Amino acid sequence: MGFKEVLESKKFVVTAEIGPMKGTDVQETLEDAELIKGKVDAINVTDLQSSVMRLGSMAVCHLLKDHGIDPIFQMTCRDRNRLALQSDLLSAWVLGIRNVLALTGDYPTVGDHPQAMPVFDLDSVILLKVISRLNEGFDMAGNQLKGATDFFSGAVVNPGADTEAALEMQIIKMEKKIEAGARFFQTQGIFDLELFEKFMKRIEGFKAPVIGGVILLKSAGMARFMNKNVAGVFVPEPLIKEMEEAKDKVKTSIEIAARLIKGMKDICQGVHIMAIGWEKKIPMVLKEVGL
Repeated sequence: MGFKEVLESKKFVVTAEIGPMKGTDVQETLEDAELIKGKVDAINVTDLQSSVMRLGSMAVCHLLKDHGIDPIFQMTCRDRNRLALQSDLLSAWVLGIRNVLALTGDYPTVGDHPQAMPVFDLDSVILLKVISRLNEGFDMAGNQLKGATDFFSGAVVNPGADTEAALEMQIIKMEKKIEAGARFFQTQGIFDLELFEKFMKRIEGFKAPVIGGVILLKSAGMARFMNKNVAGVFVPEPLIKEMEEAKDKVKTSIEIAARLIKGMKDICQGVHIMAIGWEKKIPMVLKEVGL
C-alpha cells in the first residue's frame, strides 16, 4: 500500500524526512533512503529547507520512486509564482509523484542566499486550492487541462504555538487548509505530549488525520537553540537536562524520540520523524519503539 492507502486505512503511519544534498552527488541521500525503505510509509523530501540552495525536491522524489519508495513532495511558495507552481505540479504528476505537502516557506534572509528576491505569489492555503483545482482538471485561471492530476495533498500545523492567540490562529488556518483541500497534516516537532493531547482534543471534530512530528535532539545546545529560534518548538527543561547529562547522546536522543512516539500512538494517527542529518539513526528509533 502507498502512503494514502495506509493513512486512509486508519493505521498508525510512520513518515520520515530527507533533505537533498547541496550538489549533484545523490549517493548519500539514496543510501539514507534505502536504510529506512520498508520501515516507513513515506519519505518527505524538503524543498530548499531553511532557504538553503540545494538539489530540488522533485528530482529526489523521482529518484525515490525509482527505488520503490513513496515520496511526499514538499512544495513551498517562496521561490515560484503561480505559473511555475502549477507547471511543477503537473511535472511532478507526470513523473509519478502522488503526494504533496503545501508550505508557504521560510523567508530567504534565513538561508545561504539572503539577497535572493522572494516570490510568495501564493501562500499554502491558496496553493492547496490550486492543487484541488488541478485535480478537477482545471488550472488557476479556469482553463481546462488535457489530463488532470489526482494528488493526495497535505499541510502543516503547529500545535506548539506559545500563546492562546497564536494557537487559535493555527486552528483557524488548519480549518482553512482543510476547506482548501488538505487531506492530512504533519506537525512541527512535539516535545510536550500533554500540550499536544490538549491540542488534539481541540480539533477532534476535524476530519483530516494528524501525523505528529518528532525531532531527534543531538545535544542540549540544539534544544536551547530551537527554543530560542524556532517558532512553535519548545523543548522542556527536563529533556534538555537529560541530554546535557547523557554520557551517550545518541542513545539518549533515540530513547527520548521513542518515548515521544510511544506517547503519540493514542493521540494522533502517525509520527513524522525529522532526523536533520541523523537519517541513519531512524531505524534505531523505530526498533526502540517496536515499529
